[in-house]
Amino acid sequence: MSTTPTRPVGAARWRFWEPLLWLAALLSPWLLKEHALLINEVAIVALFALSLDLILGYTGIVSLGHAAFLGLGAYAAGLFAKHGMPDPLLGLAVATAVSAVFGLLCAFTILRGTDLTRIMVTLGVSLILFELANKLDGITGGADGLQGVVMGPLLGRFDFDMYGQVAAWYSLAVLLVCFLLARRLVHSPFGATLMAVRDNPLRAMAIGIPVQARLVVAYTLSAALAGASGALLAQTSGFASLNVFSVERSADVVLMLVIGGIGWLYGGVLGAVVFKLLHDVIAGITPQYWTFWVGLFLVVLVLVGRDRLVRPWTWFGRGHRGDSR
Repeated sequence: MSTTPTRPVGAARWRFWEPLLWLAALLSPWLLKEHALLINEVAIVALFALSLDLILGYTGIVSLGHAAFLGLGAYAAGLFAKHGMPDPLLGLAVATAVSAVFGLLCAFTILRGTDLTRIMVTLGVSLILFELANKLDGITGGADGLQGVVMGPLLGRFDFDMYGQVAAWYSLAVLLVCFLLARRLVHSPFGATLMAVRDNPLRAMAIGIPVQARLVVAYTLSAALAGASGALLAQTSGFASLNVFSVERSADVVLMLVIGGIGWLYGGVLGAVVFKLLHDVIAGITPQYWTFWVGLFLVVLVLVGRDRLVRPWTWFGRGHRGDSR
């Protein structure tokens, strides 16, 4: 009998368009210099969406307070830059570690809950951190936010410019590294056990998969990635406000996954691009009613289906089986 290990189900190889996509993304701050700040924002929210998809799409953990880790990472990076060292990479590592530890502690609160209780617990954690950041104004700046975050040059050579090009390349590089790590994770045997837990926890437990341990690890990794996105937000903007803990942040990232697709790592990236472009374009036309048009788009997306929306010629085809990734 062969001893060659079997590749896990769904372990997709790199498709021909994927390197081209990432190459285009890394070149975009140079090709679209006037939109570098927007590209930086897209990369940050894409990483945030990627972190949520790791638990929502691959383990089935529903969270409406994922902004807690985004905000914690932002304040950790900002405070470290102000009172520690202004090195961006070191601050990113510290913020990621702080968010990971906090995610590990919070993970034990979601093990026994159902979807509804998990939503309420995660929301409660986000609200607690919001209030703490508001009350500890001597440390966080309170309602005025954490101001005066000045970062040193990236890799000791590249200063953050006013056009946002260095910030965009920095955020895109971090997004790419985190995406590669997440891709490696979900296409590994460990990732296969996560999907087994998502599909049927009782059956997964029956075949010997440590369900609770898997949930804790996945939640901790998700918190770490969210903290990294928060660190990028504070470092590239030089500011961290209470808004990073808001429920709207958590709701927006869920909408991004709905747009791009859940349980597909590119879904968070695609959803972030579409959502930010919709926000930027529609808010420029009707700033008072941009949420109406985004809501209308989401209703159409759910009713028609993502596959039919991007390929309208399938509307009249036969054998359509719903949304496709």
